[in-house]
Amino acid sequence: MAERDGARARLHAMEEALDRVGTTGDERETCRELAGFLARTVCDAAAVDLAGEGGWSERVAAVGPAELLDAALPGPPSTLAPRSPASGPSYPQVRAPDEGRVPRAWTGSSRGRTAHVVSVPLLGPGEAYGQLLAVRGREGFDDHETATLHFAARLASIHIGHARRLSATERTALDLQRALVAAPGRPHPNLDIASRYLPVGPRALVGGDWFETVRLHFGRTLLVIGDVMGHGLEAAVDMNAYRSVLREIASTELAPHRVLRRLDALSAADEGRRPATCLLVRIDPSRRTAVYASAGHLPPALFGGDGRGALVDVPVGPPLGTGVGGYEAFARPIRDDQTLLLYTDGLVERRGEDIDTSLSRLAALRMAPGAPLADVVDAVCGGLDAGHAEDDVAVLAARLRPRPDPSRTHGA
Repeated sequence: MAERDGARARLHAMEEALDRVGTTGDERETCRELAGFLARTVCDAAAVDLAGEGGWSERVAAVGPAELLDAALPGPPSTLAPRSPASGPSYPQVRAPDEGRVPRAWTGSSRGRTAHVVSVPLLGPGEAYGQLLAVRGREGFDDHETATLHFAARLASIHIGHARRLSATERTALDLQRALVAAPGRPHPNLDIASRYLPVGPRALVGGDWFETVRLHFGRTLLVIGDVMGHGLEAAVDMNAYRSVLREIASTELAPHRVLRRLDALSAADEGRRPATCLLVRIDPSRRTAVYASAGHLPPALFGGDGRGALVDVPVGPPLGTGVGGYEAFARPIRDDQTLLLYTDGLVERRGEDIDTSLSRLAALRMAPGAPLADVVDAVCGGLDAGHAEDDVAVLAARLRPRPDPSRTHGA
């Protein structure tokens, strides 16, 4: 009967572990959940150490009386040590009496206290994530309780491994996104640019926002910013397709609205292509002019030498990929002291807020007169709290480089 009751209690504890451990996808929170679950169900105190850089451990979770943990492990909490280079791979190795196969229980004492301890390594494929310590100040652990400790540690190890693999995948995806959008093409030397890309949230993957500059003849540069509808890898694939085709079309020196017209027609022919918004601005520094064309994109902002901003009222055509066409060109002068700002909707849009209110907040920003271009981008992102935006943010800023004064050159 006692054996049956113990097995039933063990099964109940394992079911609870499945519900309580690994609920967030965050490895540190998993460790805290593991320690908390065991301290409630099996032991009086529990601690989890995770391997850090260089093989040293860091205690990331401790639940229960501190004096019990001190009795179990007098001295520093490190339970992991790096392998020597000659011993093989450089991942940390758990200090376990049996090399981590069948962790043993032992007793320790400090300051007159006695603790019964079970140490279980948290192991993944080819590496040790850390170590669990379960401590009791009374009798030792029976077989069912020890089995529960091992099961909970194994469960936590699975979640920690999953969290680390997911984190590595997200870092790779983010590096890919930055490679796609963070290095626009080379503009002419007579134009300065600054850019910024901010993904939304800590679990961001690649998306559809992009910016670009295309160097044209006669000192002109085409500025591009776009946003493919939707998120994820599919949006990123379509974004790269739009970007590649646009480069080819722009190299033919067509006017901006004709570039959009051809890009729209080619994209509409691909039934799997997602629609996208896009804004083009062709800047001609020698003539001090900017020609705009928009495919469903939000209007650019123009900040003057006094730091005041205003939106540029550009005629808006339908998004790319619809096949409707109907794009118009709009030209206006641009001065050396003006900064042109192109952006995606994540910069300004906020849930439950009218878009006109959002755009007014952008236009109301004030820049420091004569501020470097990168500082303007920082001020815009900071002023609109872009770091907490609800969507990806891409920003591209441009300013003419002042031409040398011929009279001063001849005078010298």
